[in-house]
Amino acid sequence: MKTKIVWFRNDLRIHDNATLSTAINNSDEIIPLYIFDVRQFQTTHFGFKKTGVVRTQFLLESVQNLQYNLQQLGGNLIVRVGIPEFIIPELCKRYNVTSVYFSKEVTPEEVRVENAVEKELIKLGVNWKEEWTSTLLTKDDLPFSIPKMPDVFTTFRTKVEHNCSYADVVPTPVKINIPKDITVEELPTVERLLHSQNYTIDKRRAIGFKGGETEAIKRLNEYVWERNCLKDYFETRNGLIGEDYSSKFSAWLALGCLSPRLIYKEAKQYEVQRIKNKSTYWLIFELLWRDFFRFSAQKNYTKLFTENGFNDADKAKNEDDFVNLEKWINGVTGVDFVDANMNELRLTGFMSNRGRQITASYLVNDLKVNWLMGAEYFESQLIDYDVCSNYGNWAYIAGVGNDPRPDRYFNIDKQAASYDPQKKYRQLWLS
Repeated sequence: MKTKIVWFRNDLRIHDNATLSTAINNSDEIIPLYIFDVRQFQTTHFGFKKTGVVRTQFLLESVQNLQYNLQQLGGNLIVRVGIPEFIIPELCKRYNVTSVYFSKEVTPEEVRVENAVEKELIKLGVNWKEEWTSTLLTKDDLPFSIPKMPDVFTTFRTKVEHNCSYADVVPTPVKINIPKDITVEELPTVERLLHSQNYTIDKRRAIGFKGGETEAIKRLNEYVWERNCLKDYFETRNGLIGEDYSSKFSAWLALGCLSPRLIYKEAKQYEVQRIKNKSTYWLIFELLWRDFFRFSAQKNYTKLFTENGFNDADKAKNEDDFVNLEKWINGVTGVDFVDANMNELRLTGFMSNRGRQITASYLVNDLKVNWLMGAEYFESQLIDYDVCSNYGNWAYIAGVGNDPRPDRYFNIDKQAASYDPQKKYRQLWLS
């Protein structure tokens, strides 16, 4: 009897999931497993909850939905709270597991967990297999090695577009066999994970995010096909108010509830059945940005999480200024466009892409605060937090990431006049 563990991480879906499909095809039984790693709910270096309450609630909804979808295939999801390198070996011994399958991550904290798990598996003589599930392209698809990948997105995109083809979506399994004596525990609560109470998201929110693959696919169908929003994506993507100015796929992408390859597939079908224009191209363009940040994070590894970023030479450092940081967080800087955006983030866990660029630039360039403080706050707050995109974007704005420029500065008044000329957004979030 071949029994294998499928350790779900940021791939909380059954569609286009190479980890799940490969394990099923090479085993008699699988044990689908999700672990709430308690280290992900601790306090960060600068004093924030690493995973804030909005992110935690969305994660719980996503895990619950994954469990339900696995149950519809005759399986289940075993949920544990603790430390993966302790829990996985214990399950391997209890159920005579021969292999552990999981999705590969690229950043230091996640890789350290992988290494710790693998070290314990070696002791037990248990094999493991890593799959790549989080990007449109895998690293094997690239026309260059990770150490030699371009540091400028335009160069990366040009080479990829001219030399790469995109893999098909992996078929969704139709049946899962799990051991009959598996113990399934109840999901934890927000209160248990964070030792704090839940809170109500502000009713002014742009969209009512709900976690899980089911909601992700529903949003994809509604945005692309039912409301026909994709045809106008390029023109509306820098909006500030409402559900459909952008795709809002990012939250589901971040936890792997939605596959980027499924989005690509739907966009290409849309081009055939509806219209092919700059908007359809731009949605795929944005998926390539996401890939670029992940591969760049893998290339630069620990450098991404240092104040100097990818720069070898020391840069004039900003201060760990908690006073100005708190003003920025609480939306009391006195700059109305910045304050409105920060209020939206604090009260809903979401902010537009334009708002993220503007508020990050203001913290770094106007308030002269260490960019890592802002990045950690976004990590705690953003419902769509993705480690590579978040830190990659912050380093980019701070001039220490990809394509570094010393003069990447956003004129806040000009930005406000361009994107909120009638002050509707500021009136909404400053009222």
